[in-house]
Amino acid sequence: MEKRMTVAVLCFTITLVAFSTAAFATNGMDLEGYGPIATGMGGASMAYDNGTAAMMNNPATLGLMPIGDRFDVALGYLGPHITASTPGAPDATSSANAFFMPALGWATKSGALTYGFGVFSQGGMGTKYDGNSFLAAGSGQEVKSQLGVGRAMIPVAYNVNDKLTIGGSLDFVWASLDLKMALNGAQFGDLVSAIGGRQTTGTASGSLVNTLAGAFTSGALTGLNWARFDFNEDNPFEGAARSYGYAAKIGGVYKVTDALALGAMYQSETNLSDMEADGATVSMNVVGPGVGGGPATIPVTGKIKVVDFQWPQTIGLGAAYQASDKLMIVFDYKWINWETTMKNFKMTFTADSTQANPLAAGFGLGGQNIDAVLFQNWKNQNVFMLGAGYKVTDEFTVRAGVNIANNPIPDQYLNPLFPAIEKDHYMIGAGYMFTKASSIDASFAYAPPVSVTTQVLTPGGPVPVTVSHFQTNAQVMYSYRF
Repeated sequence: MEKRMTVAVLCFTITLVAFSTAAFATNGMDLEGYGPIATGMGGASMAYDNGTAAMMNNPATLGLMPIGDRFDVALGYLGPHITASTPGAPDATSSANAFFMPALGWATKSGALTYGFGVFSQGGMGTKYDGNSFLAAGSGQEVKSQLGVGRAMIPVAYNVNDKLTIGGSLDFVWASLDLKMALNGAQFGDLVSAIGGRQTTGTASGSLVNTLAGAFTSGALTGLNWARFDFNEDNPFEGAARSYGYAAKIGGVYKVTDALALGAMYQSETNLSDMEADGATVSMNVVGPGVGGGPATIPVTGKIKVVDFQWPQTIGLGAAYQASDKLMIVFDYKWINWETTMKNFKMTFTADSTQANPLAAGFGLGGQNIDAVLFQNWKNQNVFMLGAGYKVTDEFTVRAGVNIANNPIPDQYLNPLFPAIEKDHYMIGAGYMFTKASSIDASFAYAPPVSVTTQVLTPGGPVPVTVSHFQTNAQVMYSYRF
């Protein structure tokens, strides 16, 4: 009982740290694997005991653990390297290139029943570019994204018989986002049909947009240099806009023979509230008689909502084959339904009724709103995972694997702030048992460079912007059994 109380205290303490942790991921926004046992073998995890990371993978595999308790504490590192380039301008390199994610899991098995608790980062993405880069659109201010999604889970698994184990989990899900996004005048103008925008990459409407369109029609404004959306907590672990909700998983494992097991998992789409942030700013740099000729920046303060951001439903299938006492071979397939949840990125901005800036007040922008939609049109993702683990000795195991996927983002809608374009990963790992109770596992993954070119509107016409992305990731986990 004393040991279980200690575990509960550790879970609570690490939960406080992990609760708001952001992750920056590589199968779209999903991590390429959860837990270093799986990520040492391509991310495959559907049909064998891979520790408490099963809560993120297939909760039924928790039922494969021995009788007793298991506590895992892990730390993940993600190192994205992202560069955007366009002709005639210096390359823009993201300085957001190192992220750390604590995670934990505890499970206890008695008879046929296993249950537990865990906190893990689900995924996300993030970048940060200097204010002098071409991505700042002349605003002179940095541009940034930081999206993180995490889960706290209560899993249960049950051994129906010697062959079949079923499991499921209830998941409390949270998401947070920081965003500093700049659009040049042509990009923002294209969103607004009232001033001739063709709306090729998105739409912008609402009373605030109509007021500005009227100012252009009347001649009070004659040009727009850039526009910005800004809401930022300036916290590496938490974004300014936050949402909370729930999801669920179910899964099963079936032992076809003593050597071969098959597994399957279904993860539901999340039910998250809208992400909300106070203290947001929408700024426009304009010229014209209404601003004394200009250029002049009109900052409008207010509240922003990111509307209906959800994590997609996922289906996983897999097999584990114990080829010998020393060698295990694993294979998984995962389908991620980005097409449903990443069709559009929607933001609603409502200006404060009182505006401190005299230009914002003078144009009567207090209390007005903007509804902005950026088209995403992500494709569903198919992920194939193949790996193997080999016991060199009873204490020491080595692992290797590959993770092969398609890039879900259409070239037309790629935004350098959200470059989730990685496809393939090559992984190695190892585990060492110090005693029957204590062990450590680690993994390393390399995602080779992927480059995608999109066309970006500018006042002089469309120009090519190429985004290049490679990544190095690592995980380490200490496990204690009692």
